[in-house]
Amino acid sequence: MRGVTFLGERKLQVADFPDPAPGPHDVVVEIKASGMCGSDLKFYRASGGETAALGLGKLEGPVIAGHEPCGVVAAVGSKIEEGAARVGARVMVHHYSGCGACQHCRSGWSQMCATGSTIYGVTAHGAHADYMKVPAHTLVALPDQLSFTTGAAISCGTGTAYGALRRVNLSGADTIAIIGQGPVGLSATQLAAAMGARVIALDVSGERLTRAKEFGADALIDPKADDPVAAIKALTHGAGADLALDTSGAPEGRVTAVRATRPWGTVCFVGEGGGVSLDVSRDLLRKQLTIIGSWTFSTIGQAECARFIADRKIAVDHLFTHRWQLAQAEEAYRLFDQQTSGKGVFVAP
Repeated sequence: MRGVTFLGERKLQVADFPDPAPGPHDVVVEIKASGMCGSDLKFYRASGGETAALGLGKLEGPVIAGHEPCGVVAAVGSKIEEGAARVGARVMVHHYSGCGACQHCRSGWSQMCATGSTIYGVTAHGAHADYMKVPAHTLVALPDQLSFTTGAAISCGTGTAYGALRRVNLSGADTIAIIGQGPVGLSATQLAAAMGARVIALDVSGERLTRAKEFGADALIDPKADDPVAAIKALTHGAGADLALDTSGAPEGRVTAVRATRPWGTVCFVGEGGGVSLDVSRDLLRKQLTIIGSWTFSTIGQAECARFIADRKIAVDHLFTHRWQLAQAEEAYRLFDQQTSGKGVFVAP
């Protein structure tokens, strides 16, 4: 089979790998769609000496990239219990695996495993390939109403957005500011609008703001053109947003989220990496502000997200502006690296 591996320095290769065979408790998934996630770019961009420090290199030889898998079960291991997995089932993959015994694993949060977790596409072979071998417990059913590309989106970016909105207890009575309208932020805009909230979308890209409007944003703010905190307060009668979600990971975005949220409000950080400097008294204590972090989702949350999208007929597929074949991986990541377009996905021919 073919698989895409990152070499660092904005280089990758499409290489041949042996077709995987399932171990006793594993399944092999024939990949129908594998999404491109912004977090892939740190491996794509890394210098040669940094790739191992970022998580690559725990396997002998190159690691197949991609952690938004969706496809069809092609083979099952000899010790898979009846009903746990069947050949032909349409599935997503929760792209983490842990010990299976600790509190986190038992509740579906294997990425928080007490003994450490495997991350598919980072420390084990991922989904930018024809096939992918994973433990059966990582499978999450894909509702029949949803496409494989929607399932791929749910398997990281869209699922992450859903998990964050659930963490802040979003309701239709809320106004939420969503900072960053990349794939995760745009998913949050789409889902928050479907939940009935008033959405204020922020991004420095005019193209992404245009898409946010199409996905249900009620107001748009370009922080390069306007003071974002003042603009949000002007839209909320001076009070500030009830909730704010930062998907950018940028210090400026995080500060905006905190300072544009009203007293007693809640801020959620989703964007990875970096730091932020805040005036604790002014920005937090004297506003009685709640700040939380949200890291992806559990297997239960992934299934809930899929059902929410299916029941409400949310057009998640519109996230994808580019569909690629594996052979086009170099062109696909070259474009994605610019971070000005929408989301890309590799699809089976």
